[in-house]
Amino acid sequence: MNNNQSFDFSVDKEKNTIVIKRVFDADRKLVWQAWTTAELLDQWWGPAPCTAKTKSLEFVEGGHWLYCMIVPPSITDDQTEQRHWGKQEFEKIVPHTFFSGTDVFCDEHGNADPNLPKGKFRNEFSDEPDGKTIVTMISNHDSLDEIEQIIAMGFKEGIKVCLDQLEILLAK
Repeated sequence: MNNNQSFDFSVDKEKNTIVIKRVFDADRKLVWQAWTTAELLDQWWGPAPCTAKTKSLEFVEGGHWLYCMIVPPSITDDQTEQRHWGKQEFEKIVPHTFFSGTDVFCDEHGNADPNLPKGKFRNEFSDEPDGKTIVTMISNHDSLDEIEQIIAMGFKEGIKVCLDQLEILLAK
């Protein structure tokens, strides 16, 4: 992996899995904090010009993160602000090492949208030389069709922008 703004994105079609790896020039505890604190998540999770807004975050096993992606009127077809909701439910958390759970598209109350893909995720954090941190995001889906659907929705481009924004935030 290239450490200069690295971004590895791969799809395992046999296992219906997306794997993303990114190296950050920051200490693992700081990177972990950026992934687990609402005030920090809201600063990088939405791919610009979109933004993220946390409605609730309880970062404990059995807890959840409910947030919306705010799409500004300048980029919508009807020139109105749009809000797209997402929810992560946390199943297992090993501090500064990994957290896993379920990720769904939902309404503002956290009710999953049955017409959109859902996945199981695992975000892993490990040390790299020179104080850097590698984050490995693993997303498992029920079918290749679901993976193709989220990629068609702009997932690959969007997550790359988000991770670039995180790199900038971590440098502060």
